[in-house]
Amino acid sequence: MAYQKVVIAGMDTSRLTVLTEEEKMRLLREMQETGSEKAREQLILGNLRLVLSVIQRFTGRGEDIDDLFQIGVIGLMKAINNFDLTKDVRFSTYCVPMIAGELRRHLRDYHAVKVSRSLRDLAYKAMQAKEKLTAELGCEPTTQQIADAIGAERPDVVMALESITDPVSLYEPIYSDSGDPLYLIDQIGDPDSTDNSWIRELALRDALNSLTDREKNILRRRFWEGKTQVEVAQDIGISQAQVSRLEKAAIAKIKEQI
Repeated sequence: MAYQKVVIAGMDTSRLTVLTEEEKMRLLREMQETGSEKAREQLILGNLRLVLSVIQRFTGRGEDIDDLFQIGVIGLMKAINNFDLTKDVRFSTYCVPMIAGELRRHLRDYHAVKVSRSLRDLAYKAMQAKEKLTAELGCEPTTQQIADAIGAERPDVVMALESITDPVSLYEPIYSDSGDPLYLIDQIGDPDSTDNSWIRELALRDALNSLTDREKNILRRRFWEGKTQVEVAQDIGISQAQVSRLEKAAIAKIKEQI
């Protein structure tokens, strides 16, 4: 897998190593059983590209990328320290929300829009509960599960979490691998043009049903779960180049049928 040379926090990211899931588990077991600092250091260095893939979601907000990277590494270290080997969950699956949570906390603390202290406190409790539940369940919890865990009403939790979320520009690119970028505004329906909306929906369903299970899986992870190609590749055990090729092929199929 080829990477262009990009220097972040004084490091050449093209030279960063990537650990396999088996290597991660072996090092985690060694670190927890023997307290090996060498194993811990290898885990950190071998997951820095995962940090890079997560911070891509948080760029373009006026934040220094070096700062975001360092905050992401803090989330990575917390994930390494708290990972439970007895749970049947991949380390990367557990690690990504931990890194993202650390970045969200940082952005929340320096948020340009001021919110009430009580709302910030509720949001902080909700984020802590979300991370704990993610570790226990092996997947992201629902808002209702978070609300039950902290003894709050679901609407209050939704409002609190939304209050610490940065606004997104309608002209923020959400996909650009195929050439011309696709912007968020392109995904918003026009309420004045609903005559043929049900026909388009049926056509889209038929097009999606024609895809293979692997193509459907990749599109779901990429566009419904918001994962990067690198994350999808790590999740399903193939290369980023294969993910890119399958994604483009699936989109081409859909376009052809619609």
